[in-house]
Amino acid sequence: MELTDTHCHLQFDRLADNIGEVMSNAAEAGVSRMVCVGTSVEDSRECVDFAGRYDNVWAAVGAHPHDGKEFDFKNGLAELADLARRPRVVAFGEIGLDFYKDYSPRDEQEKLFRAQMEVALTAQLPLIFHVRDAWKDFWRIMEDFDAVTAVVHSFSSGRKQMDRIIEKGWYVGLNGIMTFTKDEAQLEAARLIPNDRLLLETDAPFLTPEPFRGQVCEPRHTRATAEFLARLRQEPLEELAAYTTANSIKLFGI
Repeated sequence: MELTDTHCHLQFDRLADNIGEVMSNAAEAGVSRMVCVGTSVEDSRECVDFAGRYDNVWAAVGAHPHDGKEFDFKNGLAELADLARRPRVVAFGEIGLDFYKDYSPRDEQEKLFRAQMEVALTAQLPLIFHVRDAWKDFWRIMEDFDAVTAVVHSFSSGRKQMDRIIEKGWYVGLNGIMTFTKDEAQLEAARLIPNDRLLLETDAPFLTPEPFRGQVCEPRHTRATAEFLARLRQEPLEELAAYTTANSIKLFGI
């Protein structure tokens, strides 16, 4: 049985400082592919480095919406465009909007989001979207961009937003949130995602699933989320693992 972690941050210290054990743990859990996702120009470089060091790691490059207020548009966009052309870079992200804590002003987030959309479309890479408490503005912005291939990562909304994502032909990334949420609307949406649109992820080192809360999240924890979703969706674990891995291969070419 093979599993794919389509969204992790191996470059973050809590994983990078112990990367040998992290990779060994992933292999033992059946996690055979990982996408290492950038959140700034600097750690996008590190993602590309990890992808060059490990045969089962690929990179995504981009700047998180929290980066909006400090982003160097002149040099940062040029470097991201260059990184996007590197071998084993399979996506642009994570990019989007995060209005939960407004670490960056909303207008700066939108400016950064739009600028990166242009770079990503020029690079002809699929997108990894981060959307938190910002659906209205996210959909408004997306009206200006056609023919987008994407996944909405760390999805934690309900059926209304899930249906709209599916109508776009995009993918939905689920992680450990599903194992500890008390929101029945989130669980209902997770049950109803079509098999050919579901991806597994961890967002490691964050969002550790049950029953491992309190530990640093690693790619190996993809399996715990897969086991939970198999029960929730009343599907054999092997079947869910097979189609989510097939989806990751189709979207990212890994």
